[in-house]
Amino acid sequence: MAPAAAKLLLTDLASGIDRVPDNYIRSEADRPNLTEVEASDASSIPLVDLQGLSGPNRDDIIRQIGRACQQDGFFQIKNHGIPEEKVQAIMNIAREFFQLPESERLKYFSDDPTKSNRLSTSFNQKTEKVSNWRDFLSLRCYPLEENMHEWPTNPPSFR
Repeated sequence: MAPAAAKLLLTDLASGIDRVPDNYIRSEADRPNLTEVEASDASSIPLVDLQGLSGPNRDDIIRQIGRACQQDGFFQIKNHGIPEEKVQAIMNIAREFFQLPESERLKYFSDDPTKSNRLSTSFNQKTEKVSNWRDFLSLRCYPLEENMHEWPTNPPSFR
């Protein structure tokens, strides 16, 4: 097994260590001051109902999304029309991908932040002083016909 420092992905690094490596630890000055953080609940996160997006309320719904992005930076949606079974199937395929052997996952690894389809662990590993404690797979999806050929072929159900 390669030394922990040689691992490119957090998934593979974390399984062989007993402490968080220094390059994942933010200085105390860069951490949130929890005494200054206000507690919130899910009701304070904007909730946008997409039910009428194709109807006469379209402009209002778009304004709600714009306001949430400007004021909060994020929002929840409901009535998006994606069946729960489809959401669960996508989540299962994603889990299967991240459980593949390291050699298979690394076929999609890139530390180039300008690449639209890539597996990585930080936005820009070359410039970030502290790495993020996560792995991610970023895929360009639209238009599907022009991008799907770059998606992982394993697990076979991915595409």
